[in-house]
Amino acid sequence: MPANPTSNPVILFDGHCNLCNGWVQWVLKRDRKGQYRFASLQSEFGQRLMRSHNRESKALESVVLLSPSGELFTHSTAALKIAEGMGGIYRLARILRVFPRGLRDLVYNWIARNRYRWFGRSESCWLPRPEWQDRFVNN
Repeated sequence: MPANPTSNPVILFDGHCNLCNGWVQWVLKRDRKGQYRFASLQSEFGQRLMRSHNRESKALESVVLLSPSGELFTHSTAALKIAEGMGGIYRLARILRVFPRGLRDLVYNWIARNRYRWFGRSESCWLPRPEWQDRFVNN
């Protein structure tokens, strides 16, 4: 599998998580450049990608960002890089990097552990609007 099948950054997310699905929709609406592509961790592409980077996707409670160069980011670092990459006011997210990654990930992991309890879980993966369909990786 190539490092990245698109020339765009790809965001992997938990397709059953209501918080994650809401966050993906939030990014889709604000990514004015249309640079980000998306796939669920449960998809065939998501599973292959995680295996190719020696990651256990079933145990991963994180958003994952795959850069065009093939570099993989997870947890708070992925979330911050995504926000920064959207430009504009969202670049201010880089301020949060003053906190050590371990501390950022502690908060991130606490939210991730409780996301189903707080926001619910969908039995099926969320389907994007037709105008967003081309932003999702299907291979």
